[in-house]
Amino acid sequence: MRIGLSISGLADTADEARRAEEAGFDFVGCGEHVFFHGPTPNAFVALAAAAGATSRVRLVTSIALAPVYPGALFAKLTAALDVVSGGRLDLGVGAGGEYPAEFTAVGVDVNERFRRLDETLELLRRLGPGGPVTFDGEFTALDGVALRPAPTQHEGPPVWMGGRGEGALRRAGRWADVWMPYLLDPARVRDGLAKVRDHAAAQGRDPRPLSGALLAWTAVDEDDAWARATGTAAVSATYAQDFSGLADRYLLLGSPDRVLERLAQYARAGVEHVLFQVAASDAADRRRIIDTLTERVLPEAGRL
Repeated sequence: MRIGLSISGLADTADEARRAEEAGFDFVGCGEHVFFHGPTPNAFVALAAAAGATSRVRLVTSIALAPVYPGALFAKLTAALDVVSGGRLDLGVGAGGEYPAEFTAVGVDVNERFRRLDETLELLRRLGPGGPVTFDGEFTALDGVALRPAPTQHEGPPVWMGGRGEGALRRAGRWADVWMPYLLDPARVRDGLAKVRDHAAAQGRDPRPLSGALLAWTAVDEDDAWARATGTAAVSATYAQDFSGLADRYLLLGSPDRVLERLAQYARAGVEHVLFQVAASDAADRRRIIDTLTERVLPEAGRL
């Protein structure tokens, strides 16, 4: 199992990324929103800072909201980040939609988000190799233009697809190298991954290389009760929703042994990559959780 850490994407981005690499994490991630319930980063800016502070660890946008960007601009940002990171980018993409106000703010109809995402994925596929492209889509028109510099990774970075619905599973089967849902229990991850691979086969793709990941909200500490209370409160605040009745099913909270037991369940369901999203409301709690992850969970999780 490959283990990643979602960095804050705000003031401490470079320092957190550097420490994550030194601690032995396989990748660092960063999500984004234009507007949300609280402070949020931009994934491309934050991971560019992380790229400059590291040399080995891979970077994953987790998740970049493709529909809030013009498709050609999204492709440009993707290529630029892959180049500045030396080809270390994994492109996590999704449709978003849980905060419609951010779509209104950028002049995008939230009901168009899935069509916009599909078109952006097609643009990435065509523009990635760096040759001239002519394209007449619903939202984008290209007339013999080339993406230069092209991504360092031939034909573009690996695609990590978010989402949990049936449409997202079909989209992952068509486009993704990795399917990365969140807030799913192990049984639904196992079933979803099987469906993604079925959709890949139906599209004429070899489903075997397609792997499963998990974006896991986590609070871990030797004080099991503190970790559970801290994590539940933080996730509830993030989504403006009471998670007290959902924590045991969807969040990885508690002692190191409890979290490792849950990770083993996900590993048996087919998860090969886990991106820990720290569930903490202040910097001191976040540091405490990251230290425990690093010292007590990371060494064991890598062997699952």
